[in-house]
Amino acid sequence: MAEVEVPNPHEIHERGETTFGRRVALTTAIYAVVLSIASLGGNNTVKEMLLAQQQSSDQWAFYQAKVIREHQYRGQKMVLETQLAEPSAVKGGERDKLAALTRKFADEETRYNAEKKDIEKDAKKLEQLRDHRRERHPYFEFGEVLLQIAIVSASVSILSTSRPMFWFSLVLALLGAGLTLNGFTPLFTLPFLHHH
Repeated sequence: MAEVEVPNPHEIHERGETTFGRRVALTTAIYAVVLSIASLGGNNTVKEMLLAQQQSSDQWAFYQAKVIREHQYRGQKMVLETQLAEPSAVKGGERDKLAALTRKFADEETRYNAEKKDIEKDAKKLEQLRDHRRERHPYFEFGEVLLQIAIVSASVSILSTSRPMFWFSLVLALLGAGLTLNGFTPLFTLPFLHHH
């Protein structure tokens, strides 16, 4: 009967550790990729939020300029209307010119009023976009934190060959990935992440 070589239990354990270590290292690399996506998403959200805020501020400044022009035309129109109300103050041909100018000022006032309303709508849309980005940002932030802790936990699990520590890192990474995904595509809302 041929002699069967029984593997050394210590050698098996060492190989198991190496395989475990390699698998955890690969998983940790995946965590790092997801972490970089979370970081990129968070940075883009901040940039988009700041841009929307700037554009909204610009629109409100434009709105104010239109309001000022509208009031100027209204004031000029009212002055002319006052002059036209006194028949003795204005003579024939002059009266027609003033009446035409009054109509022109009234038209300009109406035009600026309409333009002002359109600008206000645009400014409010930009504010909504800014607020939406602000609401998404905490998901990226918390996702990043959980993924960073997951990477540390996975590294500890390699050093200590602790499977429970590895499973803990996996749970954290999945939660972090879920929060990151929710930052890109709102699937759920966590009230404690929203400051109202």
